[in-house]
Amino acid sequence: MAKRTRDPARSEKILDAAAGLLADSGYHAVSMAEIGERAGITGSAIYRHFESKASILVVLFDRVIDDLLAQGRSAVEGNPDLRAALDELIAGQVRFVVGERHLAQVYHNEISNLPREDQVRLRRKQRLYLEEWVHVYGELAGLEEPMTRTRVHIAIGAIQAVLFHQVTLAPDVLSDTLTQAACAVLALDRRH
Repeated sequence: MAKRTRDPARSEKILDAAAGLLADSGYHAVSMAEIGERAGITGSAIYRHFESKASILVVLFDRVIDDLLAQGRSAVEGNPDLRAALDELIAGQVRFVVGERHLAQVYHNEISNLPREDQVRLRRKQRLYLEEWVHVYGELAGLEEPMTRTRVHIAIGAIQAVLFHQVTLAPDVLSDTLTQAACAVLALDRRH
């Protein structure tokens, strides 16, 4: 009898399928069977990889926040050029929103469907990411902390605003537009 081998990319297929479905239909409207069907497996086979739909969300969201936090820290640590660090923070957020649109939509819309302890943990990580922005922008702009924090939130919000409507711009045009919007909010000259 031949030994059955598992597809090593199956968890990734499940996560990708879930992100797309959850972005399109919402957490409560999507079943494990639908996620399995889109991933090319049965709904019950998902339970070999994830214990619940909420656990799929937790993995998706941990990845999102961990990736953004790592990118943010990489942009800031050891970079004496504050403007270059801030440009990289903006670019990272734009790459996420344009390149990982489904994940960004799911995160924004569905975090409240996680168990409370996961929500608290993920929001703590999110605050750490925001603090990278606040620290760099605060030093660069020399503004009072409340104004610094407010402008950072508005800049990130301007980038994420495209998550809530159908975008027909080409990805490069959209990226450039979002970068310009963030720079305008932060009162920065646009670098090329």
